[in-house]
Amino acid sequence: MPPRLVQNEASWLAFADLVFVDPVGTGFSRVIEDEKGDATKDDKKKDDETDPKEYFGRKRDLESLCEFMGRWLSDNGRWGSPVFIAGESYGGYRVGRLVRMLQESAGIGLNGAILISPALELSSLAPSDYDVLAWVDVLPTMAAAAAHHGRSRAFAAGAPLDEVLPAAEEFATGDYASFLTRGASMPPTERDRTLTRLADLVGLPLDLVSRAEGRITISTFSRELLRDERKVLGLYDATITTTDPFPDRESFAGPDPTLAGISPAYTMAINRQLRSEIGVETDREYTVLSYEVNKAWKEDTEQHFFALPPGATDDFRYGMSLNPHMKAFITHGRYDLVTPYYASDRLRNLMRLDADMAERLTVRHFGGGHMFYAWETSRREFTEAIASFVANATGR
Repeated sequence: MPPRLVQNEASWLAFADLVFVDPVGTGFSRVIEDEKGDATKDDKKKDDETDPKEYFGRKRDLESLCEFMGRWLSDNGRWGSPVFIAGESYGGYRVGRLVRMLQESAGIGLNGAILISPALELSSLAPSDYDVLAWVDVLPTMAAAAAHHGRSRAFAAGAPLDEVLPAAEEFATGDYASFLTRGASMPPTERDRTLTRLADLVGLPLDLVSRAEGRITISTFSRELLRDERKVLGLYDATITTTDPFPDRESFAGPDPTLAGISPAYTMAINRQLRSEIGVETDREYTVLSYEVNKAWKEDTEQHFFALPPGATDDFRYGMSLNPHMKAFITHGRYDLVTPYYASDRLRNLMRLDADMAERLTVRHFGGGHMFYAWETSRREFTEAIASFVANATGR
């Protein structure tokens, strides 16, 4: 500390103008309360009062982004420019939904959409004992992490990902998926064989895997893989580790090196860039990650109590069908445990894409985690891929 600011040799500014949008409650973006005149609060109509949490819901959040984009294009005279949208993580979910809403409701045609480490289907983010898909999706990433740290008993140390991932995917969608769905009806010999193979792939003790009934949470995996070294893996990049400050406690109470660990670096760097280098003058705090917004988030659409949280995959497919010229790029880091790459691979294979739509959708993954572009090689490869993607989508 303090972090250094250096030139980004892989900036997208070489081939595109970039507009960064901080949704309400993040960055410097805030709800501005109405100016109060002589009227007292009791005299003010309730409908005129500003709700500081108005935008903390799926529907209003997406509407606000559509409104912002339309106003920005008008204010800057850019309705004649090619338009691409890109989002990361929950922003990837937003992009999946906006692919439809922007074109269908806001009249903004798209050349392309870029989904970075997206959470396309929210229901898989918190799996239970009775789910199947979320456990299947994360297994290949666990196998990759175990091999990276030399703890895999299924692969030799240093085995390439091109060898590890296909084998883990085949097991995840085959024997493992059968185990998860059959439960107690699976014959003991078959059950033992599956659990042994699972334990070997993820590098954990067989008794731990058996006690968990083959359902290893990412928090358990991140703490147990290198427990003998008192190391904990990063959830967002399982190649990164930190020392467990409380190794004797039953539950992990330390920092995630890929979230809490990097927050000060990013906060200091962005504040220096915006305030010192660019000259932004404001008393507002720059919020990198808002737990206040996270806790206040609500469902703001009318739906039945039993309805699951709406995913983004259907809207994404709808938007691809709506615009036969729009191209899309979905990408993940192979070591991301939170939004594993295989979830998007599996969903892509379930989208029932025809030949034309399949040709317009690129799915490519890189070394690294949730923010895989933090790896220098991945950042350069990613930029090269997006430069080619943009050129193709604009006919250049």
